[in-house]
Amino acid sequence: MKKKSLLGMTLAELKDVATSLGMPAFTGGQMAKWIYGNHVRTIDEMTNISKANRARLAESYEVGCAAPIDAQHSKDGTIKYLFPVQTTRPDDSQPVKFVETVYIPDDDRATLCVSCEVGCKMNCLFCQTGKQGFEGYLTAADILNQIYSLPEVDKLTNVVYMGQGEPMDNLDNVLRSTEILTADYGWAWSPKRITVSSVGIKDKLKRFIEESDCHVAISLHAPNHELRAELMPAEKGMPIEDIVELLRNYDFAHQRRLSFEYIVFGGVNDTPAHARQIVKLLKGLDCRINLIRFHQIPDVPLHGTDERKMEELRDYLTAHGIFTTIRASRGQDIFAACGLLSTSKKIGAIRHKEER
Repeated sequence: MKKKSLLGMTLAELKDVATSLGMPAFTGGQMAKWIYGNHVRTIDEMTNISKANRARLAESYEVGCAAPIDAQHSKDGTIKYLFPVQTTRPDDSQPVKFVETVYIPDDDRATLCVSCEVGCKMNCLFCQTGKQGFEGYLTAADILNQIYSLPEVDKLTNVVYMGQGEPMDNLDNVLRSTEILTADYGWAWSPKRITVSSVGIKDKLKRFIEESDCHVAISLHAPNHELRAELMPAEKGMPIEDIVELLRNYDFAHQRRLSFEYIVFGGVNDTPAHARQIVKLLKGLDCRINLIRFHQIPDVPLHGTDERKMEELRDYLTAHGIFTTIRASRGQDIFAACGLLSTSKKIGAIRHKEER
């Protein structure tokens, strides 16, 4: 029988584990310190817990961490890792799958782009992950393991939930992971180091904003309902106007940041008319916009725009009160840039290599 993972458990849950095995409740606090403070890989390393209690614990539990099985290095320093995960999809006959995680060093900053699902249900036209289809939810342990088992974990300054999957579609596990990252018993990070993205899912986005203090990033990509629905099927369930109306109910003027991600497609969403629509849509909202270059994916009738139009769009939005930047494209040569993550095709090759 598969042992349960201690990684991904809250302090209260670790205390429950301890008491259920006849140990004092404070043993749960010791486990939390060993896991989240010291990043141990085995229960046997928890040396201030008696040997007998460690043996009892190890009968049914494990730390639950797993090293990446593959890494690709970009010429710009970006590294894309492949992590094994245990999905929580109940009808899954092959629960062991893989996700991609991207490490992005940049001067004195180092950002990790983590995944929360294998594949994605949203099926955005411009995203390779969506073409993979949905293959399962990641547990909180598997979300956290992308950080926990990262070779460069000590260098991290920021984490963004912008990898594979829609965070609001796996909200309970995303919230659990951000709680552990920010709790005193966990990593004790400031919520300002974490950004969670979303296409906007009714009720789920509201719950996330109210239960977490992490930064929020909305995948905008089009300033009106008709165009956004063509690019992003999720628009039909929660129109962008409704998303913006919801966001107006919350304060983003102080510690918490609200941003909008906008991939720029040539001749599709890069005209002066679109710029004016963006200004009208977001008027009065304390936010920023990140313009993102589009990277071509197979069988998709979209292409990027030229640099001049990117700059004109940035300058227009900034001049009209919306701070706008053009995001540097990283890891394109290893397919680690925005919208390019997908693991479905490479797993067979990796397994074949292992068998050999």
